[in-house]
Amino acid sequence: MMAACAAAGHGARVTLIERNAFLGVKLNITGKGRCNVTNNCDVRELVASVLGTNGRFLYSCFSGFDAQDTMAFFEELGVALKTERGNRVFPVSDRAKDISGALRHRMNQLGVRIVHARVLDFCVHEGRIAGVRTKDGLLTAQQFILATGGVTYPRTGSDGDGHRLARSLGHTVTELRPSLVPLVSDSDICPQLEGLSLRNVALRVMREKRVLYEDFGEMLFTGQGVSGPMILSASAHLAHSGRYDCTLHIDLKPALDFQALDKRILRDFSEAQNRNFSNCLQRLLPQKLIPVIIRLSGIDAAQKVNSITRAQREALCALIKDVHIPINGPGSLSEAVVTAGGVALSEVDPKTLRSRRVPNLYFAGEILDADAYTGGFNLQIAWSTGFRAGISAANCSEEEAELL
Repeated sequence: MMAACAAAGHGARVTLIERNAFLGVKLNITGKGRCNVTNNCDVRELVASVLGTNGRFLYSCFSGFDAQDTMAFFEELGVALKTERGNRVFPVSDRAKDISGALRHRMNQLGVRIVHARVLDFCVHEGRIAGVRTKDGLLTAQQFILATGGVTYPRTGSDGDGHRLARSLGHTVTELRPSLVPLVSDSDICPQLEGLSLRNVALRVMREKRVLYEDFGEMLFTGQGVSGPMILSASAHLAHSGRYDCTLHIDLKPALDFQALDKRILRDFSEAQNRNFSNCLQRLLPQKLIPVIIRLSGIDAAQKVNSITRAQREALCALIKDVHIPINGPGSLSEAVVTAGGVALSEVDPKTLRSRRVPNLYFAGEILDADAYTGGFNLQIAWSTGFRAGISAANCSEEEAELL
């Protein structure tokens, strides 16, 4: 939709082919239906948010249409925006449909033609695309943009069609992996804590004494493992490392060092000296977490706190500062927010997003091998690449050229 708006705004006659019954199906479910539109940061931070080394490829796109441009674009269309913690930008209404609705309104203003059909294949003549085939026939144009998304949330239409079409034209598609995805663990802690959300905790992801990733924020326990903002970002890092086996080290009280935590526990114990251990952690930990911590501590739940030894207390502090969760792998692609992998960037011009293999083909969005951390960065990739691909295709078309 952004590519269509950009191309039509630069004078091209545009047809957008949408396989779903209506536009913006995946956009409408982003940010749990609130739509994390972008991240209110500069180009340097946008580039740094992209996993691996692919941020450099997107530098030109981000420079041409950055987060401030995105915010101005939607606000000019009447969508009021707000910036929340972590510079995450949302509609004031907390309605993702306001974002997709603004895009549809802009396309309507610009006369973009919408065709609801599934592209079956390309018609290629002398190395150039001449048209696309649908079950209803052939649609022709001079320039073509492939912006079909990845393979996550296949019920929204992102089921790999775009990668299939890219391969048919000779493009390389790198391995497709889940990114921004819950992580799976065989620890019995996770099902016991299912539904528990932790805030303001610190996370270290380790493998063989090596720290792979560190973060601070929120996480959620599920029946199969862990999820939440920190975990999704960690999963993206693991996806690009090629391995998911690791151990999560969770500091439940990062604001307190070991000595301060020990003093806090001593104070709580001194106020309830004759109570059982199981009844003295309510002020320190969430209720659902207490039985798990008691079990892991090795301290009898019925032991009176006035009899807990210094060694037992130190072991409790060490546990609270470092809960271990082994990770076996990622959730499925269908659970992932975005896809890692895609059309090889070496086969795409970073300044125009034009294919290096097919002269009248452009790429935009998640179909490319570029994904970022959570926080609005992946949608910014969509806006920036869509804008650049749309303008590039329009400028390469003859005056009043048709564009698909």
